[in-house]
Amino acid sequence: MPEKINLNQNYTPQNLLDSLESRKEIYAKLAALAIEPEIHPKTGRPLKPQWLKVGLTGGEVLFNIKKDLREKKLYTVCEEAKCPNISGCWNTGTATFMILGDVCTRGCRFCHIKTGNPGGLLDKEEPYKVAESIRMMNLNYAVITMVDRDDIPDGGAAHIAETILAIHKENPRTKVEILAGDFRGQIESIEQVVHAGRGLDVFAHNVETVRRLSPRVRDARAKYDQSLKVLENALKIGPKGMYTKSAIMLGLGEDFAEIEETLCDLRQAGTEIITIGQYLQPTTKHLTVKRFVHPEEFEYWKTRAKELGFKAVAAGPLVRSSYKASELFPV
Repeated sequence: MPEKINLNQNYTPQNLLDSLESRKEIYAKLAALAIEPEIHPKTGRPLKPQWLKVGLTGGEVLFNIKKDLREKKLYTVCEEAKCPNISGCWNTGTATFMILGDVCTRGCRFCHIKTGNPGGLLDKEEPYKVAESIRMMNLNYAVITMVDRDDIPDGGAAHIAETILAIHKENPRTKVEILAGDFRGQIESIEQVVHAGRGLDVFAHNVETVRRLSPRVRDARAKYDQSLKVLENALKIGPKGMYTKSAIMLGLGEDFAEIEETLCDLRQAGTEIITIGQYLQPTTKHLTVKRFVHPEEFEYWKTRAKELGFKAVAAGPLVRSSYKASELFPV
């Protein structure tokens, strides 16, 4: 069960949570802030509130990096996902790369990545391409994410380990974070990844949503408790000084008590870094947005997560799993 909220503590923003007498009242205040989506009559897509509308990102750093990447025919997840935070992250020396191809063997109902069976195919040059991209971009922090590869016995662990080793050889000062799948819970695969090269700095794996909604939101093979166990095992067998990290999306129909329960579950598994963001529907074929979460609610969950003992928290409408990952690394 979630820990009881300390009602004597001042929360931010001050005008939202001052003098509240019970958790029920807190939840009522939060509920009053949410906006139910209005559907655009022509596109059938929900109309975004003002706080989710962002302008074009750019700048000299962004332009020069993109130019150099195109010359070498290299791409980042940041670009392909059209992430609104790209400029902010790249200017802090952080970028995200997806490996193991672009076809996922899972079919999560929130994700826009192609689903299918890659038939065991791997790009043997990929580890070195990624390492070269990181060197060229002069990154001090690299996030490597992956598609699930249930078509490979180890879930792609050996390929990931080779990528980490290549990065460490080419970029000895770059910190590496892996946003991993669950490897079907296989300890051997997790161990191979966390101890690759000189050892991982951050092992990330997302629970994505609350326990009740997990079977509806995620692929049937991506179980809530299995994800918690993956995080727990990674921390247990990982190198000294490695952190574990996870992420949850809000706006899928969860209630406030369930959000607290998820945060508590992650802390129980030893997770010390958490990102909390807004779910956005990629296409009309994906799960619909049940509510747009107000920025002030995200501030509340940021405070609550820190109360529960998370060392680093990013929470906001535009926050994604790898949002300014280098700044979340505990120092």
